[in-house]
Amino acid sequence: MADGNAIEVEGKVVAVLPGTMFKVQLSNSTGHIVLAHISGKLRKNFIKIAAGDTVKMEMSPYDLDKARITFRMKETNPNYVPPPRRRQY
Repeated sequence: MADGNAIEVEGKVVAVLPGTMFKVQLSNSTGHIVLAHISGKLRKNFIKIAAGDTVKMEMSPYDLDKARITFRMKETNPNYVPPPRRRQY
């Protein structure tokens, strides 16, 4: 946020919606579900976000139902195998 009073929270993507919007469940004890969109840096660098990913978000203190996804957390499972890449023709 421009004035620096954004609330940083973590959550898990529950649903992928059209128009790069996501339903994200917060990882705190309440389990509140918010509507989130991708920040410009993630969009510019083509960072893909899928259901089940853990993300870091910024929320405005004025509207706690919407958020901006600022970071996609790395997978911490040591047995994680990324999905196969599609060939670019």
